[in-house]
Amino acid sequence: MNSTIALVILIAYFAMLIGVSYYTSRGADTNTFFTANRQSPWYLVAFAMIGTSLSGVTFISVPGAVGGVFKGFEGYKGFFYFQVVLGYIVGYYVIATVLMPLYYRMNLISIYGYLEKRFGFWSYKTGAGFFLLARTVGSAVRLYVAAGVLQLAIFNDLGVPFEVSVAITILLIWLYTFKGGVKTIIITDTLQTTFLVTAVALTIILIARELHLDFGQVSTAIKNGPYSQIFYFDNFNDPRNFFKQFISGAFIAIVMTGLDQDLMQKNLTCKNIGEAQKNMFWFTITLTVVNFMFLCLGALLYLYANTEGIAIPKKTDDLYPLLALTHFGPVVGITFLLGITAATYASSDSALTALTTSFCIDFMNVENKPEVERARIKHRVHIGFSVLFWVVIVIFKRLSSGDVITAVFDLAGYTYGPLLGLYAFGLFNRRPVRDRWVPLVCVLSPLFTYWVNSHSQQWFNGYVFSFERLLLNGLFTYVGLWALSRPAVKGEAAVGQYSKVA
Repeated sequence: MNSTIALVILIAYFAMLIGVSYYTSRGADTNTFFTANRQSPWYLVAFAMIGTSLSGVTFISVPGAVGGVFKGFEGYKGFFYFQVVLGYIVGYYVIATVLMPLYYRMNLISIYGYLEKRFGFWSYKTGAGFFLLARTVGSAVRLYVAAGVLQLAIFNDLGVPFEVSVAITILLIWLYTFKGGVKTIIITDTLQTTFLVTAVALTIILIARELHLDFGQVSTAIKNGPYSQIFYFDNFNDPRNFFKQFISGAFIAIVMTGLDQDLMQKNLTCKNIGEAQKNMFWFTITLTVVNFMFLCLGALLYLYANTEGIAIPKKTDDLYPLLALTHFGPVVGITFLLGITAATYASSDSALTALTTSFCIDFMNVENKPEVERARIKHRVHIGFSVLFWVVIVIFKRLSSGDVITAVFDLAGYTYGPLLGLYAFGLFNRRPVRDRWVPLVCVLSPLFTYWVNSHSQQWFNGYVFSFERLLLNGLFTYVGLWALSRPAVKGEAAVGQYSKVA
């Protein structure tokens, strides 16, 4: 693809987002930034959340993984990821019926305020801190991966260094989010989700045309191909095993959506709990369909490459960018560029707003300050996280190792385990805990999880942990909290009482 054309498309794209920001942020204050004044239509929130849930990494990794393999196990990965997606459905049901009613009843802006009311000060700060760490690192990595694609497609030919192109990109994100916050994000992410879904659908259609297949023939080709297996029941040690993936999917949804300020901040902008639950229902259906489309796209990409005799890249993540930018012509190339840009920035802009919100509410206590001071703090924090994103991305670039990126994603996954343990303990019993020792438990739990994970094949007859590391991490946290607790006295509130006598 011509880099000049790609640059013009990118400029027009951001101009659209900044225009939307100008329109939606008129008269905005900090309440608009944090909660959109709780006036968001549920259907916009549902669609906008798709873009937030799917990053640029998802956009290229899910299709690429279809033809990948797990070392030591026969067969392709295929559609195994759909087992995780089916688990999401259970997780989203728990969010809609257990967590969201709790958040609305407590009228929370930051969902980690629950931890203070249930356990005490240190639990609250620990939970919010783990979110800040996980989202900062995870979102920066996602932005780094997509920025690398844009660097190859556009900025290398223009002689723009990677560090400069990333700085420009983050500046543009800051410009269209700094005032309107979540109110702007809901509209821009709705548009970006539209581009994302359109990109996947259009690519599927154009690949089918290249292969001279109609809709029925496409379905048959995918079904009869070597990549379409969904369910894996035979070997429990196999990372693709259904029970491991399904159960993990349910808890991943609970933790990375229901216990994540980024996704929940959008839900909390709905007018009431009824509309928020309606939003979650339609979000679940739409996300399931979109993920299946990604998997179908992956199967078609491999079928096309095999038919045309195109060598499969060593890194499966490179397959979609390679074919889209060099083999399918300008229409698919432009569609791919818009799709990965939309997926990346729908995730990154939302994360930047959520991180700003969490830090302002959970650590700067802006709720108790006058509006002028609230606005000043919010602007500074927003700029601070934008700069932090740039610093983390530049560090990744310097290290320049796929293994480092994998390790960072694993680290981000470990940080959600303590949140799972904290909320599970708080919701399912009323035992007070020694609040001041909770941070130690939440630090030790991921370390114990890493230790067990490193020795699992030796200790458990070849068993390999996958996403279920999250469950083990949460279990360690739960057990640690139990050790710090005592039975509740009849009539005693469970909220932070034990911390007062510890």
